[in-house]
Amino acid sequence: MPKPLPADPIAESVTCWYDAHARDLPWRRSDADPWAVVVSEFMLQQTPVARVLPAWSEWMHRWPTPAALAADAPGEAVRAWGRLGYPRRALRLHAAATAMVARHGGQVPSSYDDLRALPGIGDYTAAAVAAFAFGARTAVLDTNVRRVYRRVFDGSDDMPASPTVAERARALARVPVDAPARYSVAVMELGALICTSRAPACERCPVASRCEWLAAGRPPAAAPRPGQRYDGTDRQARGRLLAVLRERPEPVTGAELDLVWPDARQRARALDGLVADGLVEPLADGRYRLPA
Repeated sequence: MPKPLPADPIAESVTCWYDAHARDLPWRRSDADPWAVVVSEFMLQQTPVARVLPAWSEWMHRWPTPAALAADAPGEAVRAWGRLGYPRRALRLHAAATAMVARHGGQVPSSYDDLRALPGIGDYTAAAVAAFAFGARTAVLDTNVRRVYRRVFDGSDDMPASPTVAERARALARVPVDAPARYSVAVMELGALICTSRAPACERCPVASRCEWLAAGRPPAAAPRPGQRYDGTDRQARGRLLAVLRERPEPVTGAELDLVWPDARQRARALDGLVADGLVEPLADGRYRLPA
């Protein structure tokens, strides 16, 4: 494990700022258990906090433990996922809960390696849960954290799609030994609220005086970030088809699905994709349902 860097005034500034400005989120509270953190991390992937909050509350009320979720059908997880988007996350969360019951007595494991070994849990989620649920010193590298590090320390707004081995090592070295989870969540919050992608509030940033990117005149990224089109895409078609199945407790016919998307070829492609991803189950009589 990389040796931590000496006491860093940037770390102190960020954590002090966090103590004064952090959002009051239920999965960050002292009474939140590790399962609450796991659910929040799955839901927050590519989804804003405002949309996650009501879904998280409903989920925790219905499935307060991994065992409660594992005892229900995976299709019910997809149904409850609602309009959060990227519904495969619901299946992955169900699979992770099932593995927790089988391997860890229904408890969320505390080590990064055990978390990483669960189905549906990648490097970021394992590091985040180990840090935020158990106080471990890990490199929690979501997009917000990576953006802060690139700007403050490297003076750049360019960022590779995935963290490199070297980037992970440098990030871990910056995490202090004392209160590492507090530091990690503080950097994440700074990226979410101040050091944002499109409109950073540098005038309110606690480390503006030490930011290499700001000192360089905020140079733009070499390649502009492409916008994501949604209307008319296969992803939108998949969402429309899945919405019908979520809203109906009984299986639906192909004719009923035909009504929600006019392009027959795109509709068939989207439905095939949902079946291949395990989100939809075709029945022998030609109807479809969420996975049982």
